[in-house]
Amino acid sequence: MSEYVEKELLEKEYEHSPVPLEKRKSLFSITSVWVGFPMIITGAVTGATIVQGLGFASGILAMIIGNLLLFAYVGLLSMLGAKTGLTFALLATRTFGKKGYMVSSALLSTLVVGWFAVQTGLTGVSMVGSFHVNETLIVVIAGLLYLLLTFLGIRALSFIGMISAPLFVILGIYAVVEASTHAPSVWNYHGIPGQPLAFGVAVTLVFALFADSGTMTADFTRWAKNKKHAWIATFSAFPFANLIAMLIGGIIAAVAPGRDMFGIIAAHGGFLAVIAVIFLFVNLGSVCSHCLYNAAVGWSFILGGKMRVLTLILGIIGIIIAALGIYNFFVNWLNLLGVIVPPIGTIIVLDQLFVRRNLSDAVSNIRYQPFIAWIIGSAVALIANYQFPTVSTVVTGIVVSAIAYWAISPKSQAVTRAAVSANTKLDQ
Repeated sequence: MSEYVEKELLEKEYEHSPVPLEKRKSLFSITSVWVGFPMIITGAVTGATIVQGLGFASGILAMIIGNLLLFAYVGLLSMLGAKTGLTFALLATRTFGKKGYMVSSALLSTLVVGWFAVQTGLTGVSMVGSFHVNETLIVVIAGLLYLLLTFLGIRALSFIGMISAPLFVILGIYAVVEASTHAPSVWNYHGIPGQPLAFGVAVTLVFALFADSGTMTADFTRWAKNKKHAWIATFSAFPFANLIAMLIGGIIAAVAPGRDMFGIIAAHGGFLAVIAVIFLFVNLGSVCSHCLYNAAVGWSFILGGKMRVLTLILGIIGIIIAALGIYNFFVNWLNLLGVIVPPIGTIIVLDQLFVRRNLSDAVSNIRYQPFIAWIIGSAVALIANYQFPTVSTVVTGIVVSAIAYWAISPKSQAVTRAAVSANTKLDQ
């Protein structure tokens, strides 16, 4: 029995080495991992927030732009994961150095523990909003279930995605139809008066929702058989799944202000209430297990430990944080991610796909250029957040960090000089 558990149920996770080609997963499996991740209640909440602040038409446009940015950003990082078979931490080692990677990897691996806590806390908040239950007890039960799911590894993430995504679509459509009965045209909704949201901020909210796990996408797509499969899996998440979740939340916000998807279903009581509870746990269990998996894989490499041991430790920490009410800081959490995370992935992509394409495994302990570019990009994004509140901090951080890294990288300077020299010779 123990041999079966070890070989079949708890398969090797390859935390410290590339995933061998013969161990890679099918396209369906990798797509299931990603499609079930963003099609979540939290995405619907974000969509509702955007529509309430911008109105329906402008809100939809912000969702589309934000998701297309995510597709390009996550897609390029996913491609690197499939190409190398490496986790995010191992990819970061190539760019930031054998010791320098710890800063970026530890930051993101810790942030996703926070996301695990946020989503676990949302489970309790949602249950209390519709039933007379103890919120802390629900949070603890949910957290333990999500921890157990993560403990099973990448196979469980694929399985929960297969269940969560279609269940979300079916119940989401039901909630929209139910909320839209005798409601005014959704296109005429112009948002909540007195609560405007800048368009650039809305784009940031869309991107920041998956800025951390999107940056760590290699933890999932290293299992893909090739780069094409990695791109397809990314598309299943952004724009497809994420946009559907946000649209459902946005439509409900426009036609039935003050109501939400889970509450609409649970309000009917009886069998539908049971379905609503199952849906809540499956749906938020999907995103929680993905976040905890990212955190455990990242910290296992940093500490030289095992993924499943770190899953237990970090899961318990996340449950405690969730019980303390971290959900109340949801919007502030997204703003933080929009400032400090996107430059990390941007620099890795630029470094490994354009600046230093022929990378060897032998790198220095610390490479200072990526850190300088990261600081510059995040600092300018932070300044923009306070001095130019209508500008997207995500776009600002990505553009500035890319320019900074290209400008200070010796190899990129050499390429630029060679191009200038060639043009000069042609002119002569």
